[in-house]
Amino acid sequence: MAESEIQVPSYFLCPISLEIMKDPVTISTGTTFDRESIEKWIFSHKHNTCPLTKQPLSNTDLTPNVTLRRLIQSWCTLHAVDRLPTPKPPVTKPQLLTLLAAATPESQIKCLHRLRSIASASQTNRICMEKSGAADFLAAIVAGESVEASEEALSILYSLRLSESALKSLGSRSEFIACLIKLMQSPSYESRAYAVMMLESITEVEFVLINSNPQILIELIQILKDQICKRATRSALKMLITLCAWGRNRIKSAEAGLVGVVIDLLLDNSSDKRTSEMMLTVLDLVCQCAEGRAELVRHGAGLAVVSKKILTVSEAASERAVRVLHSVSKFSGTAAVVQEMAQIGVVAKLCLVLQVECGMKTKERARDILKMHARAWKNSSCVPNTFASFLRY
Repeated sequence: MAESEIQVPSYFLCPISLEIMKDPVTISTGTTFDRESIEKWIFSHKHNTCPLTKQPLSNTDLTPNVTLRRLIQSWCTLHAVDRLPTPKPPVTKPQLLTLLAAATPESQIKCLHRLRSIASASQTNRICMEKSGAADFLAAIVAGESVEASEEALSILYSLRLSESALKSLGSRSEFIACLIKLMQSPSYESRAYAVMMLESITEVEFVLINSNPQILIELIQILKDQICKRATRSALKMLITLCAWGRNRIKSAEAGLVGVVIDLLLDNSSDKRTSEMMLTVLDLVCQCAEGRAELVRHGAGLAVVSKKILTVSEAASERAVRVLHSVSKFSGTAAVVQEMAQIGVVAKLCLVLQVECGMKTKERARDILKMHARAWKNSSCVPNTFASFLRY
């Protein structure tokens, strides 16, 4: 008989997922959940209350409910349902300390494979690994001479989803940051991806050392250019958004070719909405400097691709695209640029912005652009007559 046809006792079901529990554990409020579900609730979603009773948690300890697990396994056997395997108990701090202390250069890879297995088992294990000093152990291997061990250690270190304090500790070490930036130049795409994703996690809590490294902008732009993977692209974009909050970084990014790389990425319509929004945010920041605007108008598809993203991706993307065009119109609006904007349909798109539902700031900027160059555009043969009324100012 199929499991879906059997009436499963309600107390065998996880209150969060409503699926039969594979590894029941009890939290400090006395309520039992499946380990995977409650770990997501507490550790991934950062909740500090019981999802069922809403009571605050006095601690985040998860105690295995051995009695309930045996009842579920007996019930599965009785009803000819595939018996759930007995879950492995979480690793303990003494076990981890013994494993780390026994690691030698010769047994390093074997130790890393064991750590990967432990980390992949549960979030509880990953937290225990952090508390046992595994992050420092892995960081030392990442900075070591063995390429194979360094790549393996870096992927495990990223998978730990370290706490803010642990990330700050790693971010305060100039040699470790330099090592990650060096790994971004590795022939291995996997190493480059993990390096930029690790740096992005550190950037969220510790920014000073990363911002002070002159090589970081060049490597981030190269990550975008090579399109290693979507996750690496997103991490690179997030870091560039943070870095380009500083004017000097905008100039350096423009000089390193960031504008052209982002435009080429925007020409590829395979990017998802969030990624497209981040790309336009990067363009908006870099185009706040003269060097960035010059690169945009110099690119054959620069103005056209920015205009194309208006009203086609999201309201946020439209707002950022109009901001880019506003910067160009206000500070780089030469006769040639103004004429090109009419020829490629930028003016028509801005007129559409005034007619549809979108943010008020976006409408205001679109109206401001049209006012700036109304005299040049109102008699242009490239602007449809239907939009003539928007150019009478």
